[in-house]
Amino acid sequence: MEGRGEQSNPVEVMIASPLEEELVRELEGVSSRIEVLYEPDLLPPPRYPSDHRGDEGFRRDAAGERRWEEMLARAEVLFGVPGESAGGLADAVQRAPSLRWLQATSAGAGEQVRGANLSREELERVTFTTASGVHAVPLAEFCLLGILTFAKDLPRLERDKSQRRWDHYPTRELRGGTVLIVGVGEIGVEVARLARCFGMHTVGLKRRTGGPIPHVDEVQSQNALKELIPRADAVVVTLPLTQETEGMIDREAVGLMRPESVFVNVGRGGVVDEAALTAALEEGRIAGAALDVFEKEPLPSDSPLWSLPNVLLSPHTAALAESENQRIVELFKENLRCYLDGEPLRNRVEPGVFY
Repeated sequence: MEGRGEQSNPVEVMIASPLEEELVRELEGVSSRIEVLYEPDLLPPPRYPSDHRGDEGFRRDAAGERRWEEMLARAEVLFGVPGESAGGLADAVQRAPSLRWLQATSAGAGEQVRGANLSREELERVTFTTASGVHAVPLAEFCLLGILTFAKDLPRLERDKSQRRWDHYPTRELRGGTVLIVGVGEIGVEVARLARCFGMHTVGLKRRTGGPIPHVDEVQSQNALKELIPRADAVVVTLPLTQETEGMIDREAVGLMRPESVFVNVGRGGVVDEAALTAALEEGRIAGAALDVFEKEPLPSDSPLWSLPNVLLSPHTAALAESENQRIVELFKENLRCYLDGEPLRNRVEPGVFY
């Protein structure tokens, strides 16, 4: 299902994720053909700006739950995945027989769709779209932070500061180095743009090669991964987790990285052999790693990654920004207009591939 086209009844759009009231008003202004269903007291209060999960201790009372179910029964379009979980997605699809489209607030919502174990009929009935591209800027900035952290040896600066040590030593420049970007979607393109500003040579790996990509000097197929890793001063992974990408950065790939190279992952933890990466970091076989995602989240408290000095660790929060909801709503407004006009939706999740 890719768009509604002209119909007389209003499209009922339910806000199923915490959202600021002023942004809801923006959605109401998209068209007179929609009716927005929004009851903020039925949504978990956000813990911080642009929080889509909300307070995990929140519970609706019996009357609130009835109102929630009544709204779901009416909804043709959902904004957000309730609870930001596969279970919440499955529950919403099953309780919303009129649902035809769900706009998620994350770029990796395909994993939630896969984890929901929906029936073939449900996958055919409901179109799912992601927020891919919305988080490109903050994620790309984190990637450059990671590369700079180890090129300029921030861990040593912190040690020397704490010990009041005053030593002179050289550090590496980014200019003239090569960054290998594994996955050149919108995040990868923004990484390439920023890296070029520092004078780096940018190489992008893509599932399907085609024409040139902005800011990417070389475009190669993913089959060339292990040929290219030894050339790279930094390897940046932006890939989603699919059957094709799971374990792509395996022990052999990690072993091909040079001692001065930096590894960055803002895609998904399951793309990487975490044990092999951890061993390389513990043994000093690579300069460092900047990690926003992990095989298991939250990262277990006994993981060595917590204490390694050559690891910059982010709790899957590098994509978050105070402006995030505004950007997601802009995407949703664009998609909503397409839906009303019967046109294809942007960032559609492909059933079976879940990406």
